[in-house]
Amino acid sequence: MYYSESFFWFKKDTQAQFMIQALRLKSPEPENPEFFSLHKSTLSKLPLQSDREREKKPFTLSYRVTDTRLRDGKLYPTLFHMTPDDRIRYAAIITFLQYFGWNWVGIMLSNDGSSDEESKELSKILSQHGICVDYIIKLTLDIVHITEGLMIISKSKAKVVIACETFTSHFYYFSHLMPSTLENITFIFPPSWSKISSKKFEDLTAINCSFVFLWAQKIYVQSSNPEYGVSLSSCLIDPILEDIWISLFSCLSPHPRKNDFFHMLYNISAKPCRGVKYWKAFEDYTTLPFYAYRAVYVLASALHWMYMKKNKSEQNGFQHRLHKYVRNVNYMEPSGVKIYFNERREVPTDLILESWVYVNSTYFNYKEIAAIRPDFVPEILTNLSNPIFWKKGKVPVSRCSDPCLPGSRKKFGSSIHKCCYECVPCPEGEISNISDSENCMKCPDEEWPNKKNDRCVPKLIEFLSYTDDTIVVIFLAVSILCCLLTGFILGIFIHYRDTPIVKANNRNLSYLLLVSIMLSFLCVFLFLGHPIDVTCMLRVTSFGVIFSVAISTLLAKSIMVCIAFKATKPGSLWRKWMGAKLPNFIICVFSLVQVIICVTWLSISAPFQDRDIHSYQEKIIIQCNQGSVIGFYSVLGYMGLLAAVSFIIAFLARTLPDSFNEAKYITFSMLVFCSVWIAMIPAYLSTRGKYMVTVESFAIMASSSGLLGCIFFPKCYIILFRPDLNTKTNIR
Repeated sequence: MYYSESFFWFKKDTQAQFMIQALRLKSPEPENPEFFSLHKSTLSKLPLQSDREREKKPFTLSYRVTDTRLRDGKLYPTLFHMTPDDRIRYAAIITFLQYFGWNWVGIMLSNDGSSDEESKELSKILSQHGICVDYIIKLTLDIVHITEGLMIISKSKAKVVIACETFTSHFYYFSHLMPSTLENITFIFPPSWSKISSKKFEDLTAINCSFVFLWAQKIYVQSSNPEYGVSLSSCLIDPILEDIWISLFSCLSPHPRKNDFFHMLYNISAKPCRGVKYWKAFEDYTTLPFYAYRAVYVLASALHWMYMKKNKSEQNGFQHRLHKYVRNVNYMEPSGVKIYFNERREVPTDLILESWVYVNSTYFNYKEIAAIRPDFVPEILTNLSNPIFWKKGKVPVSRCSDPCLPGSRKKFGSSIHKCCYECVPCPEGEISNISDSENCMKCPDEEWPNKKNDRCVPKLIEFLSYTDDTIVVIFLAVSILCCLLTGFILGIFIHYRDTPIVKANNRNLSYLLLVSIMLSFLCVFLFLGHPIDVTCMLRVTSFGVIFSVAISTLLAKSIMVCIAFKATKPGSLWRKWMGAKLPNFIICVFSLVQVIICVTWLSISAPFQDRDIHSYQEKIIIQCNQGSVIGFYSVLGYMGLLAAVSFIIAFLARTLPDSFNEAKYITFSMLVFCSVWIAMIPAYLSTRGKYMVTVESFAIMASSSGLLGCIFFPKCYIILFRPDLNTKTNIR
């Protein structure tokens, strides 16, 4: 069995002894007997096959190659990998970049073409996750190319550079040519760049506070036991190990020609070492990566179990049986790491993120930042092992554009990179609660953006509140005062009920009118405060019925004035209409019509409490939905019809000869009433929310005050201040 830079493969059975001896040199047999151990006697009993048959399907254990093209199980069914492929590292890099908000990076690779495919794949994956590559530079020894690369780095906003797979010593020359250019650059290195920490780079300050991803290397060696030492006599059974012993420890070989050859070619002066055991020197000197060591263990384990469970009836060839045992290998290393191959024929291995910390020319170190599990890369920075050290003590910024703060969104311009953009505020009614949001989102119907547009807050609730609106206090005060004033006038009329001016034109109608006006003032209370279904149903219907009674009373008064003057003629037929029956009939009939309209409205589609979330974007209006618009306007229309008829009749009777013609005052009162409600219509239709309710309340109080003032103030003036006019002679 031979080994190359990245592979082990079978070629000759006798060479398997080298693998076993290397295994014994690297890690002696542990105390756990189940942890395999092979001896020469075991190996000598393995069945032999011809070299030609085994070379048909070379059996391969890769311990360094991560090219994804070699992960195809159909093309390479006998290729096994000691570490996962680069996709784990790519995912870790993306998570790492996103954690610090870096979306504008550069890529650095060697000039030998070995990293070209990786740079293309990495650029593609970064682009899929919203991270843009500003530049890709190749490391060469050409001063022109180096100068151009350094100029690109110095002008770019990308302060994070990702190195691709193959390590190149050209980086040493590159970084020393213009070290000031790289002072603000943070590098992210792959595992193959871990050799940058060798002594010849120990004064390399350019990579200070940079990062490197390494595959976990947990070596468990019980070197304290002297029995684990290896003597020269145990190595002479294999010529390759004999050469290693001479080159490592300068020990004489039993073959004089070989000693002369090493002395001439490598200037090695060998000495007798028989009986002397060496362990630590071999451990320190070996340059094989840890996963070559693990590959030897895996193959030795498969060989061991293949021999222990040898089935004589099994006719398959050596390679076929070995492939089966390697595929199913499953054991626990003394370090506690479980070794097995997953469905991709890879040994699941943690990826370690470490930071290069440069103190001075004599002290540098890698500090572990986090361990990344292959099955869940997003945990990369959930629990940091050590604090991260940054250049100049602060996290670098590597972005094409400044991040868009919450409350704004990205606006992409002419740049081909989606990482370059402008920040514009979110439109009205929309928010963005994260940085670098590409789209703003609308708030729910009952919420509205705050001033910063970074979160939704509940909309303001609007209605005529007893505690928050001054106009409500004014309406309450005016309504109560007018109601008391109406009651006071009613008391005056009752007290002077036997006087001619009170008895004129049916004092009972005056009492009914005063009570209606008093109730109309009290109707205002139904429009104030938080509306509920009951108040919504009583609002319009109550003042509609009450005003219908009041206007019907005025209509009855107007009709009775006309009849009274016509009945004064001798032999007039109008005399039989005189009395209380006609006005009572008029009031009952016309009021009953309004009651029927209201009952029908409430039965078909009654008003109800509603939340208007569309009229104003920043607030919710608690209002009464009228239910049936036809019912609402029917109530107002009928009330307007009564007022118009009453106004016309009173207007025609205003010129009748009388010292106190009440038709004049009814005309003025209807004129005020109609003017208020006609003016209210456009104001009502042009407002929303509590202002609409304010218009309604004002119209009710204004029209009620107009009736009270125009009809009863003149009579009260005569009763209280001109009692000399309150006589039958003056009235007639």
